[in-house]
Amino acid sequence: MKVVAFNGSARKKGNTQHLIDHVLRELGTHGIDTESVSLAGHSIRGCVACLKCFTNQDKRCAVDVDFVNDCVEKMLGADGIILASPTYFANVSAEMKALIDRAGMVAKANGDMFARKVGASVVAVRRGGAIQVFNALNAFFLIGQMIVVGSNYWNMGIGLNRGDVDDDLEGVQTMQNLGRNMAWAMRRLRD
Repeated sequence: MKVVAFNGSARKKGNTQHLIDHVLRELGTHGIDTESVSLAGHSIRGCVACLKCFTNQDKRCAVDVDFVNDCVEKMLGADGIILASPTYFANVSAEMKALIDRAGMVAKANGDMFARKVGASVVAVRRGGAIQVFNALNAFFLIGQMIVVGSNYWNMGIGLNRGDVDDDLEGVQTMQNLGRNMAWAMRRLRD
């Protein structure tokens, strides 16, 4: 089994990645392969609503000018998907929103091709606005008929400077529990 995590932060090794790493380490202890993909440094354009994905039905976005199709392929090859974003003005980063819109449209155009995969959101926040980010990430999973996994609290960690989220003990425990819950859910779905 495999989980792929997409980091929507502009900082490759920022707090969002630290939170992802806590989840992935826990998944690793349960024998699950993991991969982390950073959207940082990539110029990702939003969906242009051309609807060619509905005509082509080739599991790809027709706008092939960036690495979104690589991300879609990684999603297809995984049993679980993590979408992670920092909180930017009470919402996901622009890169994450573009990935959600385009991958979501391709999935819809191809018979909800991510259906019944396990999905989990991860949110890094300085103080407020995290619930809107959490909801935006989870909406991708829910509209795609995916199984959404939670933890013992909202899947978020609090911190401003790089690494600050590691001092948020409740946030770290929430990420570890999220990893355990993802592993459990993926095993049950495979049985």
